[in-house]
Amino acid sequence: MFSELSLTASDILFPKCQQCLVLMPLIKEKLGQGITLVVDRYAFSGVAFTSAKENFSLDWCKQPDVGLPKPDLVVFLQLRLAEAAARSEFGQERYEDRAFQEQVLRRFHQLRGDTSLNWKMVDASRSIEEVHQEICTLSKDTIQAAAQRPLGELWK
Repeated sequence: MFSELSLTASDILFPKCQQCLVLMPLIKEKLGQGITLVVDRYAFSGVAFTSAKENFSLDWCKQPDVGLPKPDLVVFLQLRLAEAAARSEFGQERYEDRAFQEQVLRRFHQLRGDTSLNWKMVDASRSIEEVHQEICTLSKDTIQAAAQRPLGELWK
């Protein structure tokens, strides 16, 4: 369905689908029950990719996700663009061109500037096992610390 929409329409609709009224209460309910949720690409990826396009400001792109449950940890898998481009199948997705990826990376760096969020950088050039181990350690530490904190709201 989204592949048939223009880039602009899909960029606006996709974040709104993430925050759909059906999922928000369920997410809050599960978190309230002490269940740990691991969410791939949550709000940050959509904001970074959309704002990397012309005429989309970072602040405007964040608006659909304001008020989402604030993550206790944001793991950013860092990999030099040259290394990513050398991996098989790079370039087959719509956004996998060097200039655009550089702009997306700049947007992620801007998002990381928000000190109210717990961003952790993980060197993704290492082996899968090493990356996995680091993410597990970060996650376990965060889960223990988060148990004592109230649920926050993203970008409020």
